[in-house]
Amino acid sequence: MWEEVSGQLYRRFTFKDFSEAFSFMTRVALLAEQHQHHPTWSNTYQRVEIWLSTHDAGNVVTEKDRSLAAAIDGLLA
Repeated sequence: MWEEVSGQLYRRFTFKDFSEAFSFMTRVALLAEQHQHHPTWSNTYQRVEIWLSTHDAGNVVTEKDRSLAAAIDGLLA
């Protein structure tokens, strides 16, 4: 579940292993390109953390962030 932390949408995802985590990141990267909106993220082994905010709007959460977050959630459905 996404939560708002320090003015950004944040979510942590945990997968079975690094390969699953990296596969997920690849799919998120393709979505980000489609949305022309790119996350700040990190990956450590099976964990992926994503932060979303709109840099053009002063690093606040906008509809662009909510839309990308919903699309990312759709990858897990």
